[in-house]
Amino acid sequence: MRTSQKIYLPFKRLIGILGSIVSIVLCLVLLWWWIIPINAIATKGHPFFVQERLGKNKKVFKMIKFRSMRTDANPNLAPSDMKEGYRSSMETKFGRFLRASSLDETPQLLNILIGQMAFIGPRPGAAKNEEELVRLRDSYSPSAFAVKPGLSGYAQTRMSRMHDPALKAKWDHEYVVRMSLWFDIKIFVYTALKIFGAVKGR
Repeated sequence: MRTSQKIYLPFKRLIGILGSIVSIVLCLVLLWWWIIPINAIATKGHPFFVQERLGKNKKVFKMIKFRSMRTDANPNLAPSDMKEGYRSSMETKFGRFLRASSLDETPQLLNILIGQMAFIGPRPGAAKNEEELVRLRDSYSPSAFAVKPGLSGYAQTRMSRMHDPALKAKWDHEYVVRMSLWFDIKIFVYTALKIFGAVKGR
């Protein structure tokens, strides 16, 4: 890791703390107060979905998001193992809206606040069912596990929601190599524009 990146990391953490506090307050006031009860009704169960993910240095942590699928969906099924039509058949109508708008990811602001994630970084893979992604990430030096995972990342700007472990590992490695304040700002802006429909994912 370059000296400039080592200097940037504490500043990036400060951005994460301050930004997540402000964002959590805004989400509580504008979003979560109505998303939580509606999603509880839609899923007929707990509105949140918690899953073990791999963070920096492969440390396992519990990532939180709004549940978008029914409670009888297989929680350990990797995206690459989902048969065509499985997600759409298990997704609730409200969950489909949450995923399309990326609102399902907003609870991860809590993961950012406590230091398990950052706003920008490689998306955290599941701890139990994405062995191929872990292997491919480890084939690069530095690997994606050299930094904290992010709410959004460079790979997501390149491939949207497409599931391709090889491409994901490649773009995650490139992010670690290029990580800087300016690069993070570019990814953040692109992500925001994509959410609001100003750009189309690749």
